[in-house]
Amino acid sequence: MNSLFLFISLFTSIFSAENPALTIKISNIEKIRGEIKIGVFNKDKDFLKESGSIKNYSIKVDKNIAVITITDLPKGEYAITMYHDENSDNECNRNFMGIPKEAYGFSNNFKPKFGPPKYNDCKFILADDKTLNIKMIK
Repeated sequence: MNSLFLFISLFTSIFSAENPALTIKISNIEKIRGEIKIGVFNKDKDFLKESGSIKNYSIKVDKNIAVITITDLPKGEYAITMYHDENSDNECNRNFMGIPKEAYGFSNNFKPKFGPPKYNDCKFILADDKTLNIKMIK
């Protein structure tokens, strides 16, 4: 009986390993209103499209720095996108050329120069607890 209990305990501990904690610290928030909308992607296909994200999170903006800790992502490869939904309309407002009018940011603090980033520009490995510092771009 003891060996069966030991086997079950060992088996469940191997396959129920806790997810690592991903802490995202967001800085350079200029306007104290609205929400930061975060998308998590795990593949290149449909990167930057809302339908391509595997998880979405939202943080109410009440100061110039925001922090969120995500604990429901298994170990793996991910890329983060975010924008500051200042007017709470649930979309990243853009100008006539398609450039965001609201602040935005990406994992690896990728700063686009001649177009939107690619998944490979923003990807990172989540194997253990990790902290990302992302500075919003305006």
